Amino acid sequence: MLESINLKQVLFIDIETVPQLETFESLPEKLQKFWEKKSSYFREEDKTASDVYQRAGIYAEFGKIVCVSVGALTGNKNNFGFKLKSFISDDEKQILLDFIVMLENLEKKAPVVFCAHNGKEFDYPYLSRRMIVNNIALPRSLDNSGKKPWEIQHLDTLELWRFGDYKHYTSLDLLATILGITSPKEDIDGSMVADVYYKDHDLAKIKTYCENDVLAMAQVLLKYMCIPLIEKNKISFSEY
Repeated sequence: MLESINLKQVLFIDIETVPQLETFESLPEKLQKFWEKKSSYFREEDKTASDVYQRAGIYAEFGKIVCVSVGALTGNKNNFGFKLKSFISDDEKQILLDFIVMLENLEKKAPVVFCAHNGKEFDYPYLSRRMIVNNIALPRSLDNSGKKPWEIQHLDTLELWRFGDYKHYTSLDLLATILGITSPKEDIDGSMVADVYYKDHDLAKIKTYCENDVLAMAQVLLKYMCIPLIEKNKISFSEY
């Protein structure tokens, strides 16, 4: 399958999400009840819904997107470069609208093939759900309704690594490490994004974290295909 993919059409993507509001107590009463029920399935007996509210960001019904980072390969197979762009803001709807404008511009040239790590279970559905919440029409590349499985142009570096073993989960950080790729994790990890956003409001740090993940998954895909990795001096930032 990988051999048939035009790597220049692949758009590597990662999103960062946080709870919709900073604290559980800030939620409307009805949403508090919904979160109490949702969190009852995973929280420990001595924990309250408020105690585990930081995890709300991973659920599209209780979270929001604060950053979308994308990357695309440039150059040729033996000497790939990489172009990165991020959309980051307190305004989730604007992030999504700007992302769609970029996507539509790319699709005027060629169909886009998404690639994310655990994207089929997280990034792709999360993006789609938050677009619907924000009253935004789904772009063609995310709208899977009525499509056959082979018509959906979504790659997933986790799914590829599973080799059919759906009980198996491997983080992008671990995968990059064992494949000899520079780890995407620096001074924060996914569990810390909500605090970085609400307590520090350090959007630049979140952006860097998200972009590092995008680059790492691109390197992982190249490693799967036995293609030379992207050199650091071949990474650039663009408006697309």
